[in-house]
Amino acid sequence: MAGGEYVSVSTQRDTERALIAKETRELREMPEEELAELAGFYRDRGLSDDLAQQVAQQLTAHDALAAHAEVELGIDPGEYTSPWVAAFSSFVAFTVGALIPFFMILLPIGNPLLLTVAAVVLGLALTGWISARLGDAPVGRAVVRNVVMGSATMAATYVIGLLFGVAVG
Repeated sequence: MAGGEYVSVSTQRDTERALIAKETRELREMPEEELAELAGFYRDRGLSDDLAQQVAQQLTAHDALAAHAEVELGIDPGEYTSPWVAAFSSFVAFTVGALIPFFMILLPIGNPLLLTVAAVVLGLALTGWISARLGDAPVGRAVVRNVVMGSATMAATYVIGLLFGVAVG
């Protein structure tokens, strides 16, 4: 999981850097066109022609790359996601999440499958709730997304285990 997250975020970061390099080149080679493009962005959002031009000029004078990259690409050129932080976060989340079914299976009960499924679904709901609260996002959507996707993944894994004769339960 952590390796996949590292590769994914590294690819995203490389793409963002390439887009920033392209924007830097465009600002150097065709500054008038870039200024007109930025002014057009603000015009499209309701500013008058004069005000849009003035805003574009002032933002370009202050930090041309940041102004253009944020508007055109949605990227802050000084803020790249760290693949190492993403990989570590994925590693911790996977490890903590894996402990729930692990400990449920260890309980001395006849058929731990239902208890394990219930505990995992509760854990998925809890992590959805926590992530939404930390990210100031809608809680319901995060909980449903976590529970649905996590449960589907758990069911698929169980079925694959049955097919290969290694399922627990």
